[in-house]
Amino acid sequence: MQSSGMNTETLIANEAWLKFGVFIGLLLILFAAEYFFRRRKPENIPKRWTSNFGLIASATLLSRLIFPFAGVGTALWAEANHVGMFHFLPWPQTLEIFLALVMLDLAIYWQHRLFHIFPFLWRMHRVHHSDLGYDTSLGIRFHPFEIALSQAYKLGWVLLLGVAPIAILIYESLLLGFSLFTHADVRIPLNLDAVLRKLIVTPDFHRVHHSVHRIETDSNYGNILSFWDRLFSSYRPQPRDSHETMQIGLHEFRTRQEQNIGALLIQPFRNVKTIPDNEHA
Repeated sequence: MQSSGMNTETLIANEAWLKFGVFIGLLLILFAAEYFFRRRKPENIPKRWTSNFGLIASATLLSRLIFPFAGVGTALWAEANHVGMFHFLPWPQTLEIFLALVMLDLAIYWQHRLFHIFPFLWRMHRVHHSDLGYDTSLGIRFHPFEIALSQAYKLGWVLLLGVAPIAILIYESLLLGFSLFTHADVRIPLNLDAVLRKLIVTPDFHRVHHSVHRIETDSNYGNILSFWDRLFSSYRPQPRDSHETMQIGLHEFRTRQEQNIGALLIQPFRNVKTIPDNEHA
């Protein structure tokens, strides 16, 4: 399939600006929505935001150093060299973009699930889960090593599939936007949430995943599309406790010191005994 017509330099430039625009625009909208339609009592916002924004800044720097061309650059290289199975299938661009978005979202669902299954991956991912609050800033709270591994995994799928550059640009923008949206502490009417979650992940859908109870932590892995959890039997409709009172985070990391950015950066390298739920009954 031919490129959409934009040259390499323009597309890469658009990638950076589009993702930045999505990030800033949604951040401001969701922060405002949280102020007016908050679902839960806020948890130490200044300290959490300092740590969470510090993590994403360090993660972005590391990722750019390791993968300077990121997803669009890799897709452009694959297109120029006819790498990936999509390049050998003569179908319309719109169909290819649709299939690429669905398949990439499936791949990221399994990436997320694997980060919960394998202990060495969980050590990195638990930095995200150890936050004691739930708001939009949680959508950017990821350890730099997790971001780097996630980027490598995603680029592998881009090469395997031969994803069109425009498709990876759309998907990465959606992935960023949904990461902010699904972690937003906003109150969506229950009837509307019930309709939305039939197709996409909503804040109430994803909040269950951040429960302190491990059986709930290991559920609702979806990032954009919600039906992967139903298909692979990882869906939990509601938390054991109410959305307003459920405890967020992990039993092992609940002190103020554990939430400092320095402690978060070294957290994957620490051996911490898992505390079972029954010790907090």
